[in-house]
Amino acid sequence: MPMAERKKTNSRLEDGDAGASAEDCCVGDPRMNQLPIISQRASRHPETIFGIAPFDVIADILIGLANDNERILDHLSEYAGSFKQPKVIELVFLLSVHWCQDNSTKYQAVELLDRFMILHVEELYKSSAESLNVMESSKVKSWGSLKASLCDKFMLHMASCIQITSKLHFHSKVINNPMVLQFLRSAGYSYKREDPLRSELTVLKTLNFRMNIHSPFAYVEMLLEVLEHNGCSLPLKDVHNMCVMVMDLVYLRRTPMYEALLKASVDVSTPTSLQRSKFLSVKEDQMFLGTGVISASTFIVNQDAWNRVLEHLSNITGISVNSVFELCSAILKHCVGDTALLSH
Repeated sequence: MPMAERKKTNSRLEDGDAGASAEDCCVGDPRMNQLPIISQRASRHPETIFGIAPFDVIADILIGLANDNERILDHLSEYAGSFKQPKVIELVFLLSVHWCQDNSTKYQAVELLDRFMILHVEELYKSSAESLNVMESSKVKSWGSLKASLCDKFMLHMASCIQITSKLHFHSKVINNPMVLQFLRSAGYSYKREDPLRSELTVLKTLNFRMNIHSPFAYVEMLLEVLEHNGCSLPLKDVHNMCVMVMDLVYLRRTPMYEALLKASVDVSTPTSLQRSKFLSVKEDQMFLGTGVISASTFIVNQDAWNRVLEHLSNITGISVNSVFELCSAILKHCVGDTALLSH
């Protein structure tokens, strides 16, 4: 079945047309249910306008995004997505609203947090007594001790990831250290003034200062730009607004959505470990998710144009129509429930 295997993306334009998990880190902490979620004064973000960028710029960016996506999928960690749990994602979204961040920032913060935490956990475990096969000593901490410290600092690292992504978007309000410290203290944590800076440096060093991590929303906006360039008659501003709502739901319903997609792709109710391992590249395929979100959003906004957009997205990305259709069906099922009218 096409969903079980990842197909290399062939993006193009038409001329003239290890150990600790997210659950370990935050579930059960009573402070997590007492976080302040009242937003600061609403910020004004620039309106998204499609159809302005010239053809050669669009082509270069789209090809670059496709290449980045393939490179990431070719070097996926077996733990990719471990920290994209619903509660973690919800916290990132709420904090982003609290700090007046735009949609691009919150999605990128989720991706940054997941990438950082996986590498950070691996580094900590490699330094533990269990990994080094030595007896407990004052110089080498046990994995249990390191894990407890990691869980205690999880909220601090999460805030740092949002803070860093705020600095990567020139039109977003930059989150400074006093803002981070104020939030953490109001949530019941007793961090010192220098802790936010140390945490930010830890994130930067762990990722080797490679912060340009794309989110699926970057692919959504670029694909919409391509659709506009190729003469799409849809009101893309409305589709874009719908994509934001659909993307939010996809992130929050990520686990059951991809679980249903996996079972449908392998045609069994209990996938094996090997099948789940092979499916990981599907779950982390940003270009694929971007096409699915646009397709589902188009179906909600204008069902009459849905089939044409589905085929057009397939032509642009090189992803088969059947694969996009299956993902679109899964998204609609978990977002709006009734997909009885969905047929291709």
